[in-house]
Amino acid sequence: MSDQTKNNEWDSLWQEYTKSLENWKSLFEQIQNASKDMQSKFNGVWDKANVESSAETMKLFGENWQKSLNDVGMNSFKEFSENWQKALNDTNASTFKQFAEQWQKTLSSSGLEQMNVYGEMMKKFAETWTSMWPKS
Repeated sequence: MSDQTKNNEWDSLWQEYTKSLENWKSLFEQIQNASKDMQSKFNGVWDKANVESSAETMKLFGENWQKSLNDVGMNSFKEFSENWQKALNDTNASTFKQFAEQWQKTLSSSGLEQMNVYGEMMKKFAETWTSMWPKS
């Protein structure tokens, strides 16, 4: 094989790799942006619910959400459960906000598995919300 052929193969392979890397980076940035947008919307929903709902309603919502997570095999979130209980026992509104920020940060900070788990938790949040407050 000539040096020119080897160089062409190398250049072609490198170009394919570079293109693949650029595609990965673009998708990663899209995921980051979508996650930030979802977290922002979640925080808006959470803040509104915290202001407009009674402590009993928030507790019921939390129990229903936690049950839905357990139902899909996410019962490994002991820390989530403990922090949720702590937030319920504290009447300070900032505690709920701190809870939301902390678990979002924890779940979205590492790996694809965590990203998938985060997505499932947010999906169950939406399903639980819809079951408690169905659209008219």
